[in-house]
Amino acid sequence: MRIIENSVVSLNYILKNDNTGEKIEETTQNNPLVFLFGAQAMIPEFEQQLEGKQKGDTAAFSIKAENAYGIHEQDQVAMIPANIFHGEDGKVDTEFFYIGAMVPMSDNEGNHLRGKILEITNDHIKMDFNHPLAGTDLHFSVEVLDVREATQDEIDHGHVHGEHGHHH
Repeated sequence: MRIIENSVVSLNYILKNDNTGEKIEETTQNNPLVFLFGAQAMIPEFEQQLEGKQKGDTAAFSIKAENAYGIHEQDQVAMIPANIFHGEDGKVDTEFFYIGAMVPMSDNEGNHLRGKILEITNDHIKMDFNHPLAGTDLHFSVEVLDVREATQDEIDHGHVHGEHGHHH
């Protein structure tokens, strides 16, 4: 079966920074990526590169940052008053809040965000709310492990059920 809309795709991939060659992420035979093709859960250009492939096919392709997780937007970097992060002792809890930590937050409208701590001072914490891969050109090497028709239940829910997928 070829990869088409509403097919369940299992694949292994190696993701690298297209400019530096640095490995970002890699799946394994025991933990492949399994997703419902066409459910808009993946980068659109990633799916375009896979359409029509079948079990056993391999591919290597690059996706520019603006077509992946976007460019790095400076307006997504914020200075937040440090007292928001103070524990009962009136100080920043460095066990949870340290440079490089990814911290779940919410904005004034209640939207959930994740921010990376860039800097900590007595007065503020500088956080970056861009996607961690924003501004990064991506390179994928993929191997299609399996392709099958999605069940109606999977199509209705918009995700894969069963092994390596979502379990209800």
